[in-house]
Amino acid sequence: MADPAGSATVTVLRSLRAYGLIVRMWTRAALAYPASFWMTTFGNMAASVMDFVVIAVIFLHTGALGGWTLPQVAFLYGTSGITLGLADLLVGSMDQLGVRVRDGSIDTVLVRPVPALAQLAADRFALRRLGRVVQSGAVLGWSLAHLGLAWTPEKLLVMVSLVLCGTVIFGAVFVGGSAFQFFVADAAEVQNSFTYGGATMLQYPPTVFAKDIVRGTVYGVPLAFVNWLPALYVLGRSDPLGLPGWFRFAAPLAALACVAAAGLLWRAGIRSYRSTGS
Repeated sequence: MADPAGSATVTVLRSLRAYGLIVRMWTRAALAYPASFWMTTFGNMAASVMDFVVIAVIFLHTGALGGWTLPQVAFLYGTSGITLGLADLLVGSMDQLGVRVRDGSIDTVLVRPVPALAQLAADRFALRRLGRVVQSGAVLGWSLAHLGLAWTPEKLLVMVSLVLCGTVIFGAVFVGGSAFQFFVADAAEVQNSFTYGGATMLQYPPTVFAKDIVRGTVYGVPLAFVNWLPALYVLGRSDPLGLPGWFRFAAPLAALACVAAAGLLWRAGIRSYRSTGS
């Protein structure tokens, strides 16, 4: 009798190996033209800087935004940018799935003896997207230097969890949104509203948004677990929604739920796909 756990492990290892090989191919291709690579990387970084410039301009006219100081908002900006940037780097290419469905090129992906998810996630891997991560990391470093936090092992653990789980949550949204394009091929903008739009929203304090919107990021698409809720613990702030205290540490559970939901949606999308040539 076949061992389901063993078969799943083999599939995951094959997927990771295929993903690594494709990433290596696209990275070598990008580095073959170093001048172009560095220009696009710095261009990506410069474009991200403008987001924080907008926040800095706001603080030229006020001392606090929704009760949050500039270093605290910079903390949200940095963590939001790092987690989105890493997810975008790892699986961001999947937002072009709708184009592949429309032109039929996804057929060539599905007939290869490699999991389609690994192929599409690594397709056109763009190392230049690290620019957003580096720029957001610099803002986060400035924030931490000015917050004067009293670090404890628990806070350090929450920070590590924030980066890992936030990346996984955004990655799951990328995969789930892409799978939705099997059903609605023109839905790329809907996906972008949850990924890039969600990351922009997380750059600002939850207190500047209506409570119903914040509840939607907790009980709907759980983007609040990316940085809002962990930040309340790290920064020692009160919860504007009065949620249970353990919600601040529930990012791993939210990430696990997002991965499960994205996996189910992806499987449903693959099974529903009908090639125009079939």
